[in-house]
Amino acid sequence: MVLYRKWESDDGSSCRWQLILPKSRIQEVLHETHDSASGGHFGVMKTLSKTRERFYWDRLRADVEKWCRECHACGARKGPKTRTKGRLQRYNVGAPFERMALDIVGPLPVTRKGNRYVLVLMDYFTKWSEAIPISDQEASTVAEELVRAWISRYGVPMILHSDQGTNFNSALFTELCKLLGILKTRTTALHPESDGMVERFNRTILNHLSLFISKNKTDWDTHLSLFLLAYRSADHEATGCTPADMLFGRTLRLPCDSLFGRPSDTPSSPNEYLNNLEARLESVHAFARERIKLASERMKTRYDSGATGHHFKEGYQVWMYNPKRRRGLSPKLQQNWEGPYTIVKKLNDVIYRVQRSPKAKAKVIHINRLTPTGLLITITVRCNETAGTSVFEEGSSVTNMESRFPAMKVLWLGRKFYKVKHGVTSATLRAPMALATILSIWQHLATLATNR
Repeated sequence: MVLYRKWESDDGSSCRWQLILPKSRIQEVLHETHDSASGGHFGVMKTLSKTRERFYWDRLRADVEKWCRECHACGARKGPKTRTKGRLQRYNVGAPFERMALDIVGPLPVTRKGNRYVLVLMDYFTKWSEAIPISDQEASTVAEELVRAWISRYGVPMILHSDQGTNFNSALFTELCKLLGILKTRTTALHPESDGMVERFNRTILNHLSLFISKNKTDWDTHLSLFLLAYRSADHEATGCTPADMLFGRTLRLPCDSLFGRPSDTPSSPNEYLNNLEARLESVHAFARERIKLASERMKTRYDSGATGHHFKEGYQVWMYNPKRRRGLSPKLQQNWEGPYTIVKKLNDVIYRVQRSPKAKAKVIHINRLTPTGLLITITVRCNETAGTSVFEEGSSVTNMESRFPAMKVLWLGRKFYKVKHGVTSATLRAPMALATILSIWQHLATLATNR
C-alpha cells in the first residue's frame, strides 16, 4: 500500500500530494534529490524544496540539512562559506644570529654564468641578509653556500628556519644541522605567512632586479651585490635601524659619501673606539627590541581581528584546503578541499597533525587550512508560533550532548522573540528570548560545538 499526504497552502490556493516515505528509503531519496546528476549537489534550501515537493517523513528538514552538511563531494568542491583563521603566533628574537631564515627564489632566467636561483639567508634580529646566485637548488649546493657565505663569516646560528623544500629537509642538510648543533624548524605546507619576513625580502629582491636588469634579463646575478649594499644601508621598518647599524654598530659608506663628502668620526684611540662601539650597539639593539615588540603587537592586533577562534580536539573530522593544481586537469574544475581528515594531535594553538586514514601518512597543517566537516550555522523562519509563546521541544534532554555533532539553528517565533536550538542534539532552550540576548547564547553554543 502506498500512502500520500496532502499539503495545502495557508490560503488554500495550492496543494500537493507528498509520498509518505518509510525510513528504509530515506537515504535512497536523499541521494536522488541531492547527490545524483538531477539532484545537482545544491544547497540545503534547493534540496529541501525539491524533496518536500515529492516526499514526506518525520524530521525531513533535519535529515536534508544533515545530508547536505556531510556530503563529501560538496565539501571537497565548495568548501566552507567562511574560512577558519587562527590567531597570530609570535616569535620575537632578542640577539643577532639567534634565529635565521633560509629560502630560495626562482627559477629565474639562466644567466651567462649559469645561475638560475637565489639562495636567501637572513637574520631575524638584525635583518642582515645574504643573496647568493646559484646554478641549482640541490641540498649539497645549499649546504655548501650556507657554510661558505654565512657560517664562516658570522658563526653558527642557534635556529635555522625554512619552508618544506626537500633540499632543506634532506638527509644531508639534517646531518649538517645536527653536526653543528643547529635547531632546524620549518613552516607548515602552503602557509608562507609562517615566514613572512623572508617572503617580503624575496619580493624586494625581485622588485629591485626588475628595475635594473637588461632587457634580456640574463644579467640579474651581477646586480645582487649592489642590491645588498642598498638594503643593508636602509632603515628597516621593524627595527628603525639599518641592518649594518644593527650588526656592526656603524653606518656603511656609500658612493654618494665619496661624491659629496662625509664628516669623519675617527676615534682618538682603539679603546675609545671599542667603548663607543659597545655603547652604540647596546643602544641600537635596545631601541630595535622595543621597535620589534611594538611592530609585533600591532601586527598581532590587526591579524587577530579577523581570527575565528576555532580549535579542534583529537578525533575531530575536518576538511583540508589543498589548492595544488594537478597536471592535465582544468584548474577551474578541480576540487580545492580534501578529506575528511582526522585530528591526530594538537601541536600548538594553530598547528595540527591530521591523518586521512589509519594507514595514511600524517600531515602537519596550519589551522587556516582546516575547517570542520559538520559545523553548520543556519537560520530558518518559522511563523506558525506567535511572539511570546513558550516553546517546549518534544523529548528534549540535555543528557546526551556529545552523542552527535551539533549544528546551531535559530527558529523565528515572532518579531522580537527567538528560540535557539543546539542542532541535532536535544539541548534546546525552553523559552523565547529577546534578540539582544541571543548573541551570548549563540557564542556559548558555538564554543560547545567547536570544543567537542
